[in-house]
Amino acid sequence: MYQDAFKKLELDEIATLLDRFNPAFQGAEFDPLETTILAQDIPFYKGYRLLDIADYAQNPPLRRFVVASKKDEIILNFTNVPIYGLNNDVPITLNKDNVSDYVRFFFNYVRGRHGRFIITEGIDDIQWREDPAPSIRKAVGSKLELLELQDENDDQYSLSATMMFKDSLFKAKINVSKDGLVSLSDEVLLEENIPVLDEMLGH
Repeated sequence: MYQDAFKKLELDEIATLLDRFNPAFQGAEFDPLETTILAQDIPFYKGYRLLDIADYAQNPPLRRFVVASKKDEIILNFTNVPIYGLNNDVPITLNKDNVSDYVRFFFNYVRGRHGRFIITEGIDDIQWREDPAPSIRKAVGSKLELLELQDENDDQYSLSATMMFKDSLFKAKINVSKDGLVSLSDEVLLEENIPVLDEMLGH
């Protein structure tokens, strides 16, 4: 799941979807002729797709993310509320083959009051403020690990990951209950003061 799995929708489907969604966007009106919608199936929500809806012709650009079935749509608002609602209502179906997709989805579309936790599997996952020196790339890159399922029991899955929070890289255990509740534990700081973009200020 993610960027390489998105499919660009045709204009007729875009127009049909926007007829459904525009009233729920609370003042943000997407023009079908100017809007691109990328879609991909969600393996842990049967019958639902993730839709990336963007109109870059407007200033500022409009962009929304929606989880939708043929009859239902939930706008993601970067809190955990809509995701946990989906987990209960759809409901979520997790297994060892899709739990990593769910974790990536969760941290991509949930942001805390103090910033994002960004799963960082490769050096290009870091939003560098400027191109780092080769020595910095090598030093940071050597500490990165792929998101990996470590354990499963009757109650939860446990995965290991390296993650960025603000300008710090750390390793953590990500615990996912069978009904989709996510928590972090066993955090270990690996590197700090990494020269990254300030996501709040854009520099």
